This record gives sequence, structure tokens and C-alpha cells, in this order.
Amino acid sequence: MTCSIIIRSYNEERHIGRLLDGIEKQELPQGISVEVIVVDSGSTDSTVSIAKHMGAKVVSITQEEFSFGKALNIGCEVATGDILLFASAHIYPVFTNWIEKMISPFVNKNIALVYGRQTGNERTQFSEQQVFNKWFPLQSNYNQTTPFCNNANCAIRKNLWLEQPYDETLTGLEDLDWAQKIMNKGYVITYEADAVIVHVHEETPQKIKNRYRREAIALKQIMPKVHFGFFDFVRLFLSNSLTDYFHAVQNGCFFKEVKNILFFRFMQFYGTYLGHSQKGIVSKELKNRFYYPNGLSKQKNILNEKNNQGKKIQYN
Repeated sequence: MTCSIIIRSYNEERHIGRLLDGIEKQELPQGISVEVIVVDSGSTDSTVSIAKHMGAKVVSITQEEFSFGKALNIGCEVATGDILLFASAHIYPVFTNWIEKMISPFVNKNIALVYGRQTGNERTQFSEQQVFNKWFPLQSNYNQTTPFCNNANCAIRKNLWLEQPYDETLTGLEDLDWAQKIMNKGYVITYEADAVIVHVHEETPQKIKNRYRREAIALKQIMPKVHFGFFDFVRLFLSNSLTDYFHAVQNGCFFKEVKNILFFRFMQFYGTYLGHSQKGIVSKELKNRFYYPNGLSKQKNILNEKNNQGKKIQYN
């Protein structure tokens, strides 16, 4: 079996080296070969030179060409692997068996897509970690009944991508759209909790709003019947903030996180509200702003180190 790792990047010089280092340290099962492809959309820093120096194949596109689906399709087209493993440039694997865990479920011919667990690091905002905890639990699910997945840590079969490329018109959630379509064809979505990566989101409040706004626009296009009004914004902002405060008290960091929680949850749901309120076609200017923005139980962030058979990667 061959595996192509496809990384979308834009000005990721702070993070991409760690990801490529983590890939290099993977302990692969016998008979598994890996290639690394970086699809760069006009980086102006040293992202491309770092990627090339560390052995990745770089495919460059312009900012004007970029959408999440477009970048993925370009990477998939040049990939030679049977399995296409997608990784955001600002993630890095925790264990040396990350790739093995991501591709091993594909022995089941009915499985079309596998996505793995995501967690934050010491710089992750408290509320962002709460989102990770909810979206990526500690228990695997090998026959998921919903199309939820996330292309920051996800793998699919290339032959199915050839049948069904990613939608290049969406402003986000191209992963959910692909998963929903492939499930409608009778295939299975799998969540592998032991394929753990750290997802580094270092966003300003404006970028948080921007991310959830473009995802809401995409969700409305994928699922037209979904509604998110002003009262949904208020209700979810307040309820999630209060829940985060509860967990912050349990973790002994309430006073440290009180403002951060408020800002994150407000921008998250205000951005979602704005996205659902968006009328008409998304303009080129708005797309550019989306993609290239200006600069009640106690929870623990558990990595399942005791249960994971891989070695924990030591990064410099």
C-alpha cells in the first residue's frame, strides 16, 4: 500500500518543519511507502524552501486560484498513493504510529474515509480545546452515522476521489460535503481516536470570526435547510461560555481564561450568525478576506499514552 500525504500551506514557516519532522519519525509497517506533497498557495515566507529542504514535493498555486477544495484536488491529482492522507501545515503528530493508525482501517473495503483525533497544545485557547474535546473524543467510532470529519487530519481512498473530487466552490467544509456524498453511495466513515495530532490554532479574534463565518456560508450551501438566527447566536454564545467557565473553574484557570473564553465564544457564534445571514454569491474580495486575512464534568486533555502502542515523538 502507498500513502500520499497532502499538506495545504500558506506562510507556515513556524509550523511546517515540525510536521515534516514528525512524518520523518513515523514507524511504518512493512510494505507501506509514503510520499509528501505540499500544495502552497503563494507563501511569501520560507515555507516552500523548508518543505523542499525536508524532501517534500511542492506544487505551487496562486492566491487567486485557491479554495480549500481546489488545493486538495490539485494535490490529489499529482499524488501516486492508494491512500490520500490530508494534514494541515500547522499540525504535528504526537506518536510514531500516526500514519499506521490512519491507514490501517482501510483493510475494510467499505471504509472510504478515516479521520483522527485533534488536540491543542500549551498555546491553544481554552475554548478551542473545549471544541477539540467535543469534536474529537477519546473513543474511536468505526461506523459513524454522520458525515462529520475534518481534513486537518484525514485520509481517503484515491479511487473514490477520482469518482468524486472535492467541491472547489465551497468557502469551507469541503470535507463534510465529500463525506456526506460518499456516505450516500453506501460507504463508511471512521473516526480513529488513537491517530492523534496537535492542531496549532493561533488566531486573533477577527480570524476566529472569519473562520466560522466562511464555514457557516459553506454549511448553508451544503445543507440549505439549516437555520441559524440571532436567538441561536445569543443562546449558544451564552450556554457555551457558561460551560467553558465551569470547566475553567474545575481546571483552576478561571481568572486566567475569563476574557479569552468570552472573546472566543462571541467570535465563534457571531461569525456563524454572519455566515448564515450572508446573501447572494460570495464575491472574490470576500473570498480573499476569508483565505488570506490580515494580519458538566471535569475534563482533561488526555493523550491516551498508556493505550497507544506508538512511541511519543520528541521534537526539538
